[in-house]
Amino acid sequence: MKSWIKITSFLATQAVVLVLYLVLSSGIYDSKDFAFAQSSSLTIISLSNDNKLIGSSQFVISPNPFTGTGNYTVIDNSADDTEKDKDGVITLSGIKNANYTIIQTSTTYGFSVDQIQKTVQVRNSSGVATFTDLPTSNAVLTSSTRSVTYTTKFECGSIYAGEGPLRPGHYDTDISLFNKQKFQTQVLWSSVLNNGPSSNAILMKMDSETSKSITCHDIRTALGSNNENFIEGFTIINVPLDSMLNSGTAIASSTPNDINILDVQVFYTANALDILPHEVIVDKISFYIVQDYSGKIPQDMLRKTLDISLSSGLNQVSDTEMKVKKSMEKQYNLTDDDLTKIVIRIKSVSVGVGVLIDDHAISLSTVKPQLSS
Repeated sequence: MKSWIKITSFLATQAVVLVLYLVLSSGIYDSKDFAFAQSSSLTIISLSNDNKLIGSSQFVISPNPFTGTGNYTVIDNSADDTEKDKDGVITLSGIKNANYTIIQTSTTYGFSVDQIQKTVQVRNSSGVATFTDLPTSNAVLTSSTRSVTYTTKFECGSIYAGEGPLRPGHYDTDISLFNKQKFQTQVLWSSVLNNGPSSNAILMKMDSETSKSITCHDIRTALGSNNENFIEGFTIINVPLDSMLNSGTAIASSTPNDINILDVQVFYTANALDILPHEVIVDKISFYIVQDYSGKIPQDMLRKTLDISLSSGLNQVSDTEMKVKKSMEKQYNLTDDDLTKIVIRIKSVSVGVGVLIDDHAISLSTVKPQLSS
């Protein structure tokens, strides 16, 4: 009997060992249930192109490794960095298992950020992401370089006759700005009127990867030229580099045209009507100029049949004779007193229907940057 009990006990022990072996070898256990499980961590390394550690870098991690939601910003040697004694190495311990996207937003002065985002998978282990920052020693930026400037042309308003530099029509300008950087950018813009004053500088703060526009309305408001039929000149868009360099954001370039902080594009429309095309009532008026006591009407225009087509409206009472005189006002530079000295006779009025033609042209221009001191 005792021997049977010993055999049974031995077999039970062997069965437990066998089950434990099968579980461990199959990998179906959760490591958090064992005291010897490894704690999850994430390490971010910043290197120069010659593999030297670079400190003072800043990164944005998504999702937040401690909460699992939102974004998390970490700086080298900050409170959550467990490797405070190593510049260029950031380690976050005790984080959640997840797939993390990491973006470098700034680095130490003299280097440009690595703009390639990194993806790291952490599953009860340590994940590592490495960023390589290139030096800006070969860049065109110097101590005298203070900003990047974009200069654009604007044409705003309507030209009715020969008073403007362009043919009669309606002109509009829209300047679109896109901040393609991964950090907030400050923009100063001002406008200069041809043969006139310039506006004060206006500050715009543009968040990462956002766009804004400067319209004719904005330009008129800045210049105080809201009552002018037509204005033209230049708009200067200036991006100061001082704040970027002081914050640790370096910008590398080999040529001036590569220092393109923003995408700046200008959209022009010309001869576009203020309203959409639609049918209008047109009066064709035949008349005589009987006498001109102002002396401004050419003699060969007197006492002969003339005609003019003018727009009209439904259910509106109008003075046909005065409408004809007003149409002559601009053509012959007549004053209100001159109009009283002109005698006309209406011969006939015929009504027709016409269509406003939206005859316009559009163009798009991409503005290149320039360095300025």
